[in-house]
Amino acid sequence: MDLVECHSDAEYADRPLAFIWQGRRIEIAEILGRWRKPDGKRFLIKTTDGQVFDLIYREIPDDWRVYPF
Repeated sequence: MDLVECHSDAEYADRPLAFIWQGRRIEIAEILGRWRKPDGKRFLIKTTDGQVFDLIYREIPDDWRVYPF
């Protein structure tokens, strides 16, 4: 399970802000895309250092997955 910090308004995980990847905290500069899936949410993001990642929040079992793109 990967750790993602997010902003939550009306519901959990409205907007990811940062995440832990390979032991270090990485800030998110831009959300390139977002999708609502039957089992959760998915975000394509760009970090402040220019990397692109796919962040997936699965409501059941309530966890995040982080994949380099």
